[in-house]
Amino acid sequence: MNHLSINKLQRVALKEVWPNEARDFTPWLQENIAELSDTLDISLSTPEREQSTGSFKVDLLAEDRSGDPVVIENQLASSDHDHLGKLLTYLVAFEAKTAIWIVKEPRTEHVNAVSWLNESTNASFYLVKVEAVRIGDSPPAPLFTVITGPSEASKAVGRTKKDWGERHHLREAFWGQLLERAKKRTKLHANISPTDDSSIVTTSGTAGIFYLYIIRQRDTEVGIWIDLGPNTDKETGAAFENLKVHQTEIERDFGGDLLWDRVEGRKACRIRYVLPHGGYRDDQERWPEIQDAMIRIEGALGPRLKKLDL
Repeated sequence: MNHLSINKLQRVALKEVWPNEARDFTPWLQENIAELSDTLDISLSTPEREQSTGSFKVDLLAEDRSGDPVVIENQLASSDHDHLGKLLTYLVAFEAKTAIWIVKEPRTEHVNAVSWLNESTNASFYLVKVEAVRIGDSPPAPLFTVITGPSEASKAVGRTKKDWGERHHLREAFWGQLLERAKKRTKLHANISPTDDSSIVTTSGTAGIFYLYIIRQRDTEVGIWIDLGPNTDKETGAAFENLKVHQTEIERDFGGDLLWDRVEGRKACRIRYVLPHGGYRDDQERWPEIQDAMIRIEGALGPRLKKLDL
């Protein structure tokens, strides 16, 4: 039986193939840009060497299929901060949408940095490891490996992070404005600081009854939560019914209809008001209207809570 002879893949020191990065590797890559294109699965054409931007010169400036600039920075050594900074400088200077960083050894910190850039920006970043290999006595051949690059998943993660960051900022701004307005009309929020959470809970002054404010993207909810503790569902229900007796007067003082919920399956009750089309992503000019409803709920319910016999 004939056996197929299989030779071992051997790695060759990069210096044996390209002794000097600028004089040897960059010109070779310019002439063999298809090798890199095939690895990245993107079209790269018309690469030009050492295009200037101020006092810096990018190793290669190519074009993608759409004719947009692609900056390529070569480093036949371990990745470092200096080259990462240059890559970003070239990307901005040439208004490129794609940046490719070719290195001998990618450090973990820079792998993470490039991944973050793909998640956090609209540009596409590739970190590529270059090696030289041969089989038996064959001439050396380049081996490009994509360490990290853009993907729909990374862009989706980036959009999610941006959305979360934005919503935290908006919520904190909303609560800060609410608390500032509320201080002028009530002492209820005197010891509360703005937060980036979706809700604020504050004591009503009556044990087991809390004011609950919730703000979502497109609507807002205000009200009270009645929970007098374990094994007190009967008393909790009684407190709720004592307030409901005054429903007409409470809703008149509040200035609108309220939702009176016994919260089926839970030993708690709540009285609430939902403002549709009024969340932290809606027009910020409506924020005072939303915040005013939060203040009015305390004005309508506060005096009656103090009269409860608990």
